[in-house]
Amino acid sequence: MLLIVGYVIVLAASIGTYAVHGSLAALWVPLEYVAIIGLSLGYLVASNGPRSLKAVLSAIPSVLKGSHLNKALYMDLLAMLYEILSKVRKEGLMSIESDIETPDSSAVFSKYPSVVHDHHVMEFVTDYLRMMVGGNLNAFEIENLMDMEIETHHNEAHFPAHMVQSLGGAVPAMGIVVAVMGVVNVMGSVGEPPAVLGKMIGGALVGTFLGILISYGFVEPIANQLNQKVEEGSKIYQCVKVVLLASMNGYAPQVAVEFGRKVLYSGDRPTFLELEEDLKSRKGK
Repeated sequence: MLLIVGYVIVLAASIGTYAVHGSLAALWVPLEYVAIIGLSLGYLVASNGPRSLKAVLSAIPSVLKGSHLNKALYMDLLAMLYEILSKVRKEGLMSIESDIETPDSSAVFSKYPSVVHDHHVMEFVTDYLRMMVGGNLNAFEIENLMDMEIETHHNEAHFPAHMVQSLGGAVPAMGIVVAVMGVVNVMGSVGEPPAVLGKMIGGALVGTFLGILISYGFVEPIANQLNQKVEEGSKIYQCVKVVLLASMNGYAPQVAVEFGRKVLYSGDRPTFLELEEDLKSRKGK
């Protein structure tokens, strides 16, 4: 929603202020728009393979959706980890084998649908719980593996943002290409009356104007939003990581989830008392 609000402000500040002392009709040069959009799409297609292009096109609409990562989700995540680790502490690691092999039918995991529906997070949780059950890796080895997986996920998730940012840097150049083509057309019409030449030159300059406006007013904000979503999306994996490692290092479930709480962003982080009260209330259910 804020992206749309920002776009409205950009248009009001640029097109709106221009309309006060100029004619909007002068900005309507359809071929300039078609050329810039076509060049930009061509750049996007030429810069990516099929899988990369699909990732970029799939990521762009996500900026219009609100993030599902919020305090309520993190409360569910910490409560879920607390419950599964409490079960391990009371009944041993082998007691959660059926939970991690079939999380959809697990009596523990099924209580937390908001977390279970995020398949990537659940895969991360169950994979490392499975390694803990196997007992072949120590905490140091698992931490290194977690770091590498989180880094891989982070880099992969960042690709669409980097590509859109690259497109944003290219669009002004596309505008210049269109403007130069317009100037070439003007130079071939030097015999025309001044009024006609003035209109043609103005039309050519619209290409430069559009390239800069589209780049910094519309494309770059999408790249920034995608970057923010990636940073937010990595935090949930870091939270799971520190909770499981704390448990492997011998900390009680209550202390382990406190480790996870502390790595969350301040806007999503429940207070110590909020988390404690939430865990107490869930015990009675």
